Amino acid sequence: MLTDKAGKGVQNDAPRPGQSAQNPLRTGGNLLQLVSPEGERISHPEFDLWIKDIGDEQLGSLFEDMTVIRRIDTEATALQRQGELALWPPLLGQEAAQIGSSRSLRDDDFVFPSYRESGVAYIRGAHVSEIAQVWRGNALYAWDPQRINMATPQIIIGSQSLHATGYAMGVQLDGASTAVLAYFGDGATSEGDVSEAMVFAASFQAPVVFFCQNNHWAISEPVRVQSHVQLADRPTGFGIPSLRVDGNDVLAVMAATRWALDRARSGGGPTFIEAVTYRMGPHTTADDPTRYRDPNELEDWAAKDPILRLRRLLDVKGLLTEDLEGRVKAKADAVAAELRNSCVNMPDPQPLDVFNHVYSTPNSWIERQKDHYSRYLNSFNQPVEEGAL
Repeated sequence: MLTDKAGKGVQNDAPRPGQSAQNPLRTGGNLLQLVSPEGERISHPEFDLWIKDIGDEQLGSLFEDMTVIRRIDTEATALQRQGELALWPPLLGQEAAQIGSSRSLRDDDFVFPSYRESGVAYIRGAHVSEIAQVWRGNALYAWDPQRINMATPQIIIGSQSLHATGYAMGVQLDGASTAVLAYFGDGATSEGDVSEAMVFAASFQAPVVFFCQNNHWAISEPVRVQSHVQLADRPTGFGIPSLRVDGNDVLAVMAATRWALDRARSGGGPTFIEAVTYRMGPHTTADDPTRYRDPNELEDWAAKDPILRLRRLLDVKGLLTEDLEGRVKAKADAVAAELRNSCVNMPDPQPLDVFNHVYSTPNSWIERQKDHYSRYLNSFNQPVEEGAL
C-alpha cells in the first residue's frame, strides 16, 4: 500500500503521492499500468494488493460491464442521429476509466458526475430510461440522487467539484466513513471551480477523490494547450497528492481508485487521479472532431482500446470462451433494446410539470405562476367570437 511519503516502499516508477511536486515539468511516462495494451498482466508490488480479489469471474464481469456501456453509448448515438435524443455525449474509449472507478465505490459513497458518466450511472443503478431522459429533453433531471447515491449530470464545466467537496465536508462533520468521488474532464481543470474545490478540500482534508478523465480534448482544445505540465502535477500545488494512471487499463484504474477511496475514508484527505484515456468519438453529437483532430491520432489510440485490452487479457488466461462472449453480447443487446424502447415510448411531459419540484414544500409564488400559465393555456381552447379579431 502506498503512503503519503513519496517513494517510500515503492520499487518502480509508478506515480506516488507527492512525486509530482518534485518533478513539476515532467512530460511523459510514469503511468500506473497493470495490463499492457497487448493484454499482458503487469505485476506491481503495491497496487496488486488492491485488486487481489479480482479473479476470473470478476474479470468476466468487468468485460461485461464495459461491453454493455459501449453498447448503450452506440445505441444512444444512433437514437440521437435518428432524432429521438436532442443530444448525446459519447463515452467511446473511456469504458475502463468509468467501470474501473465506479466498480470501486461502496454503496454508501456518493458520486458527483459531469455529463459524460453514463457508464457510471448504469453501474450505480440508474435505469437506461433515466439516463436517456435528460438527453431527450424530457426532464431537467431523471434519477433520484438519494436512491443511487449519485447526483444528476452536471453540464456546467467543473462545478460539480465544488458540490463534491461541500458534500465531503458535510460527511466529515457527520463523522461518517463515506467517501465522495467527483468526475470531470481535462478541460475542467482549467476552470476556477475546480481550483476552488481543491483549495477547500486540502484545507479541510475532505474525504473526496477528484477523478479527472484526461481524454485529451476539451471540445476542440488539446490538453497540451491547456496545461504545460501533466494534469497530475497541478493538484500537488494545492497540497493534494496525485496519481497518474492508464485510463484504458481497467485494473489499474480500479486499484488506484480503491486506494484513493480508502485513503479518504480513513482520514487521509483528498486525492487527485488523472486517468489518461482518449475520447474516440465527438465531444457531443453536435461536434465534428474531423475538423480539428488528426486521424492518425485516433488510429494510435484505437490500438489501445480498453475493451480490446481486456479481451486480450481474457484470451491469454483462456477465459474468452464462446459462452462468455455470447452471454455478454446477449446482455448488451438486451440493454440496448430496453434503452431504445423506453426512449421512443417515453411520454412527453405536461406543460405544467415545469412548476413541479421547484421547491420541496408548497410555495405561493410558484402556485401563482402555475395558475397564470394554466389559464393562459386554457385560453387557446376558448371559442373565438365573430369580430373579436
